[in-house]
Amino acid sequence: MAFSVNVEEKDSVQVITLKDGSNDTEVEIYSFGALLNAFTVTAKSKRINIIDGFTSPADAKENITKGFKSAKLSPFVCRLNKGEYTFNEQMHKIEKFYLGNEAIHGLIYNAAFTIKKYDVDNKKAYVHLSYEYNNKNEGFPFSYTTEIIYTLSTNNKLFIQTIVTNTGDSEMPLNDGWHPYFKLGKTVNDLQLQFNSNSMMEFDNHLLPSGKIIPYEKFETMKSFRDTELDNCFVLKDHTSPSCILKDDNSGLQLSITADPSYPYLQVYTPPHRTSIAIENLSSAPDSFNNHIGLIIEKPHEQFTFATSYQITTL
Repeated sequence: MAFSVNVEEKDSVQVITLKDGSNDTEVEIYSFGALLNAFTVTAKSKRINIIDGFTSPADAKENITKGFKSAKLSPFVCRLNKGEYTFNEQMHKIEKFYLGNEAIHGLIYNAAFTIKKYDVDNKKAYVHLSYEYNNKNEGFPFSYTTEIIYTLSTNNKLFIQTIVTNTGDSEMPLNDGWHPYFKLGKTVNDLQLQFNSNSMMEFDNHLLPSGKIIPYEKFETMKSFRDTELDNCFVLKDHTSPSCILKDDNSGLQLSITADPSYPYLQVYTPPHRTSIAIENLSSAPDSFNNHIGLIIEKPHEQFTFATSYQITTL
C-alpha cells in the first residue's frame, strides 16, 4: 500500500506524518495547535517543504505567537477591535494575545488537540484531530468542539476539513480560518500569483474593515509578484476555480489553493523577511464579532463545516 501514517511523540506533542510512498510526498502535523508544519514534495530532484513551519514542537510552543505560522484561527479571525465585542446584549473582552490594541487570531492556536482516528487505504492517508474549548476566563464564555481532518491523497493533494460543533446551551458567535505561510522558493519576489478576486475590503489604519469593498484587479490574472506588499482581505468571486495559485518557475512548483463556499474571503500577508507568504482562508472578515461581515451565529448543538485543499503540481 502506497499510503501510510506514522505517529510519534516529541516534546510532549504527537507528530503525525501522512505519506504517499509512490512519490515520497509527506505531510507533517503537530497535535499542538493541529499545526500543518510541513508539506514536502520532490521537484527537479530536490526535496522541498512548501510550508514555512517550525524546527520542532518545542519551537512551535515557544514561538507560535511570532507570526502564528499555520495557526487555526477560531473562534475569531485576524484582528478584533480592542479585543471587545457585544453578543446578546452582553459585553465581552478577550483575554489572550494582543498586537497593539487588537486581540488577534483567536483562542485555540496553542490548543492541545487529541487524535481521534487515523487510517489509510489505496487512495489516501488521513488523521482526525479534536479539541474541546471550554474556557470561561478568556472573554469567550461558550463551549465548542473543533475537529480537523487532514487527508493526503494522490497527485500531491491535501484536503483539510474543519468541523465546529456548539456544545453549549446557548448560541455563540463564530469565525473560522487558517494562517499558513507558503515558501515555494527562496523569496516571494520570484512568485507568480493569481487570486480568484477583483475586489478587497477597505481597511483603516488599524487594519480593520471600514465596511466598504474596493476594486483590486492586479492579480485577477497571473502576474509576477515582485516587490508587492500585502496585508489585505480579498473577496472571492466564486468557488468554481482555485482561490489562489502560486507559481515559482525556479523551483518548478505550483500550488493551487481551492476553498469551498465556507471560506468566501482570502487574507494575504507578506512578512518583512519575504521568504514566505501567508495565504489565509477565512469564513468572515476581520473584526466580524463587531462589524458582522460574514459572522456565523451557531445555535446549541449546531455544526458547521469548513474546507479547503492544497494541491502541488511540479512544472
